[in-house]
Amino acid sequence: MRMEQKNKLAAFDLDGTLFDTTLVNCFSYQKAAELCSCKIEQEAFIREFVGKNYKEFLPVLGITDQKTQEAIHEKKKQLYADFLGSAKKNEHLFSMIEGLRGSYKIALATTASRKNALEILDCFGETEKFDILITQEDVTRLKPDPECYLAAMKQAGVSPEDTIIFEDSEVGMRAAKASGAYAVQVSAF
Repeated sequence: MRMEQKNKLAAFDLDGTLFDTTLVNCFSYQKAAELCSCKIEQEAFIREFVGKNYKEFLPVLGITDQKTQEAIHEKKKQLYADFLGSAKKNEHLFSMIEGLRGSYKIALATTASRKNALEILDCFGETEKFDILITQEDVTRLKPDPECYLAAMKQAGVSPEDTIIFEDSEVGMRAAKASGAYAVQVSAF
C-alpha cells in the first residue's frame, strides 16, 4: 500500500458499492450451509439476506448454534474465491478512484473479512489502488456503527470534514453519516 501526504480521504465500501458480490456471497453461503444440511435458496438470499451479517440471517434459517454459525461463516470465507467469476466490478467508481488519487488518500472500509476483500481486489487487479484497508478484523462493531470509517480517517490522519464516503446500503449510509463525513449513496448494480 502506498501512503503519500494528502489531507483528504475518499473511503469506499466493498460489497454493493465497488463490486456486486451478491451471487459470490450467495453461492459461497449455499455451499457452506451444506455443513449442517441446510439449504439456502438463491431468491430468498437475494430478497432477504443481501447486506446482512451472517449472525443476522443464519438464525432466520434455523441455525441458532453459534459454533455452527461460525463454522459456516469460516467455510464461506474459504469458498469465496471459488465464486469470484460471478462478481461485477463498478467501472465508474474505479474510474473515479483514478481521478481522486492525485489529491485524496483512498481507503477501502468494509466489514467483510480481510481475506475475502483481498481476494476480490486481487482478482480484479485493484489492490494497489488503496492506501488504506479497513476490514472486519480491524473493527469490533459493524455498520451502522461508523467505526470502520472512523478507523480509516484516523489511519489517514484526516478529519470527517475532509472525508467523502461512497456507500450503497441504508445501513452503510447511516454509518457514513454518523462518522461526520460527506456521504454519497451509490445505486445498486
